[in-house]
Amino acid sequence: MRYQDIITLEPGKRGGKPYIRGMRITVYDVLSYLASGMTHIENLRNSIAL
Repeated sequence: MRYQDIITLEPGKRGGKPYIRGMRITVYDVLSYLASGMTHIENLRNSIAL
């Protein structure tokens, strides 16, 4: 799978930051969660709750 199929960038959405296609979460948010020690499952649960 190519990252272009998952990550999108549109000037008028999410402040122009790259985000996960079909979800309202930026790539920055995902990386911040992982850097803080959050697991992939916790990250997914938090993303769905948004």
